[in-house]
Amino acid sequence: MLNTHGNKITWLGHSAFRITTSSGNVILIDPFLSGNPMCPEALKKQPRVDAILLTHGHGDHLGDTLELAKQHKPAIVAIYEFAIWLESKGATNVVGMSKGGTTQVAGVELTMTNAFHSSSVSDSGKQIYVGEPAGFVVHLPGALRIYHAGDTCVFGDMKLIAELYEPHIACLPIGDFYTMGPREAAHAIRLLGVKHVLPMHYATFPPLTGRPAHVRELTRDIPGLEIHEPKPGESLG
Repeated sequence: MLNTHGNKITWLGHSAFRITTSSGNVILIDPFLSGNPMCPEALKKQPRVDAILLTHGHGDHLGDTLELAKQHKPAIVAIYEFAIWLESKGATNVVGMSKGGTTQVAGVELTMTNAFHSSSVSDSGKQIYVGEPAGFVVHLPGALRIYHAGDTCVFGDMKLIAELYEPHIACLPIGDFYTMGPREAAHAIRLLGVKHVLPMHYATFPPLTGRPAHVRELTRDIPGLEIHEPKPGESLG
């Protein structure tokens, strides 16, 4: 049984999550909302946003960040080069950091971790490099720790993430093609040693063929493991 200690984790479809902390702060991760076919219509507008965490620059992760920045003036956390680009587009309160670093926003502590993917933004018809992709470990009230892997393949140093931060929940891409698929995600679960997994980055577009059932089948020998499968808009906690 997962105890979220009063925090609420809502999957918005694809890799987008809304975390509402026990103190009421709202944190969005990769807020791909208005263009996201998985996101429920009622959640494409957000009445409150205190912080946005961006794993990389691709449009299905950058999403509605710039519009939300104008509306709510949240803290926006991204890798340094991406932060500079965001500021050039008028975003304020941007925190440009790098992997291995830890900072505090919206009443939570977060650490930027490694990820293996690519990262660029479409700007005036050109693809602009905006630094390396990343993941985040979010340390929530009640000592609940969530690892959002971003877009990545499996990599051996996920074991270091487990040893250093001991996440309780891992949000892992499983769709295949652009990220790891179920086979790689199953190995990532073993490296991380987590007992609660939120699959993401699947079923949004035709190439993303991996499904939670595939991951469940490949990890059925892990005692106590729960592969959560909320529908977009549903929450844990």
